[in-house]
Amino acid sequence: MVKKVYLVENLDCANCAAKVEAALGALPEVQEAVLTYATMQLRITAEDPDALLPKLQEVAQKVEPGVEFYPRDGAHSHGGEQEHHHDCCGHDHEHHHDHDHHHDHDHEHDHEDEHHHDHDHDHGHEHGGEEAEDLKPLLVGAALFAVGLVLEHFGLIWLTLGVCLAAYVLLGKEVVVTAVKNLARGRMLDENFLMALASIGAFFTGSFTEAVGVMLFYRVGEYFEDRAVARSRSQIMEAVDLRPEVVQLVDGEAVREIPAGEAKIGDVVLVRPGDRIPLDGIVVSGSSRIDTAPITGEPVPVSVAEGDSVVSGCVNTTGQLTVRVEKSLSESMVTRILDSVENAAASKPKIDRFITRFARVYTPIVVGAAVLTAIIPSLITGDWGKWVYTALTFLVMSCPCALVLSVPLAFFAGIGAGSKRGILFKGGQSMEAMSKIKAVVMDKTGTITKGDFTVQKIVGGDELLEICANCEQQSTHPIAESIVAAAKARNMELRRPEELEELAGRGIRAKLDGKEVLCGNERLLTEKGVSFPKSREYGTKVLVAVDGAYQGYLLIADTIKTGAENAVRALRDSGIETVMLTGDAEESAKAVAGAVGIREVHAGLLPQQKLERLQSIRETKGAAMFVGDGINDAPVLAGADVGAAMGSGADAAIEAADVVFMTSDVAAVPQALRISRQTARIAWQNVVFALAVKLAVMILGLCGYASMWLAVIADSGVALLCVLNSIRILYKK
Repeated sequence: MVKKVYLVENLDCANCAAKVEAALGALPEVQEAVLTYATMQLRITAEDPDALLPKLQEVAQKVEPGVEFYPRDGAHSHGGEQEHHHDCCGHDHEHHHDHDHHHDHDHEHDHEDEHHHDHDHDHGHEHGGEEAEDLKPLLVGAALFAVGLVLEHFGLIWLTLGVCLAAYVLLGKEVVVTAVKNLARGRMLDENFLMALASIGAFFTGSFTEAVGVMLFYRVGEYFEDRAVARSRSQIMEAVDLRPEVVQLVDGEAVREIPAGEAKIGDVVLVRPGDRIPLDGIVVSGSSRIDTAPITGEPVPVSVAEGDSVVSGCVNTTGQLTVRVEKSLSESMVTRILDSVENAAASKPKIDRFITRFARVYTPIVVGAAVLTAIIPSLITGDWGKWVYTALTFLVMSCPCALVLSVPLAFFAGIGAGSKRGILFKGGQSMEAMSKIKAVVMDKTGTITKGDFTVQKIVGGDELLEICANCEQQSTHPIAESIVAAAKARNMELRRPEELEELAGRGIRAKLDGKEVLCGNERLLTEKGVSFPKSREYGTKVLVAVDGAYQGYLLIADTIKTGAENAVRALRDSGIETVMLTGDAEESAKAVAGAVGIREVHAGLLPQQKLERLQSIRETKGAAMFVGDGINDAPVLAGADVGAAMGSGADAAIEAADVVFMTSDVAAVPQALRISRQTARIAWQNVVFALAVKLAVMILGLCGYASMWLAVIADSGVALLCVLNSIRILYKK
């Protein structure tokens, strides 16, 4: 099966998106169809999605005429300017497309730097003009509505009716026309039909101004709702879409501009001050400071020089760099981030799936309640006018758009908020699961520690370091490399030993300046009969003896990441228990755990033993998240309730994880948990708020106190408030 993502156009309603998704998912050729209104993207899993595209288009058109799908790779071309008339949810939007550039961005790029690279890709979407056109009927309709209120006040009924009819035609024509079209297609419980029925019914009950007012506020609510959704979508996607369109290729002595997608591994590209690093690579020449905030969220620039790795999306702030491309555009960091966010938005959490199922039964139930309210009390009391009016208020609030839109938007906003901080959630499911985590289980090396061995202590003076470095300079062992690096940092001139013998598992025997030198562990010195003092310290000791006499030792240890202790404390303060699982020796594991505040440690574990231990932790403490970075962590990452990988870790670990921390910082763990909890809380707030308001208005209606004014607030007003509530996580610090 193949997964393919397509762009969606001319879809203006989350509830309509759910209907299209259901219709596509019902096709026998489709294994899975996910239409995400928040990103306006369709993900199809099938044998050959591209071959299936015409059929997908046909099915979607039957459900929502005007909806169109295009490949995300930029094959979207109308061949000039076209108009799309879409009648979803009462909107008849004319989308003018003038695609001079065939890119798959749905937002404006206007990049202008000192090198005069002016990319102005508005794709012909003249949103400013479109907004103005949408506002015209609303403003005129509002003016006529105000006139109608004045005329009604003075008792001029026929004039009121005339003005209100004119206003209604202006405001509600599209809704009524769409309702008729949908009714002809057998879609009776459509929002347009229900809204048209309710407002026209208000005319027949003599509530002229109320009928117009309901339609006006409905249209105004949808106008602001559409703008809020579009703005949040644009804000999130612009934050993560850092893909370059062109690169400056160094070709001999010349520099020429080529499309970023054409750059190959091994190419050398020029990155001037102020430019964004286009592709992942290694600095060939130059030195500079780069702003990594767009990728990691870290505000402090990082110094880079020849030989250092750089990732795409970061901004070169000072010096000029030439960078050798190590990954193509499709494999570079900026593409990984964008794909992660887009795929994450398509992975729906349980609450979203529940709301989708709930929406299918909610509207029929409310409509049924409206019918019963109109008939039964009227037969008993004989007051048909009152109870028909009450039933009409029920119809106004029968559409579940507030729920169907706001819940997935909340998770999409949470995913966007995480991506801006270097936290990549791989789906709403991952975020939802993380919100329920009770215990965080962490690996040691590469997770809590940097994985960089350094000389922490020298007992015997710098001369001892020089001796040891002379003996270890031919070794590729990480400990040997750390000793040599420490010597070079002190500008020591190293010499080759006259003789050199590597003793597996013990160390090195060498002859230096005619003297026999032993550099190794306690076992080596014991075998050679050299006596030495014993002590217990965190790290690896390299003992040194010259001509059989003990001289001292070097202490080599991994460095604990800055902020690891604060991160563990933050987890503990939020009620999360922390545990360390590691394959390292118990002594070093306990030393690191004690330094950062982790109280439970399990050391010397094989990958399978880590997984078994995780299962027991889950049984005793509840839902568990594992944080690791190595290939050996892949099984336990996949087996945890939530697997989290450090961005600097192995590809296998990143692939198996549900969340990736691009900063490779332990501080990202409590941050991710906080974002996921806030997101889940906001989603449930929307559900409870929307249902509570609608239920309250229904009860008031049954008691004779509700009006259509209140009903439209319970529908469009609540939807707008839920949308605004969903996106507020983007603005949290």
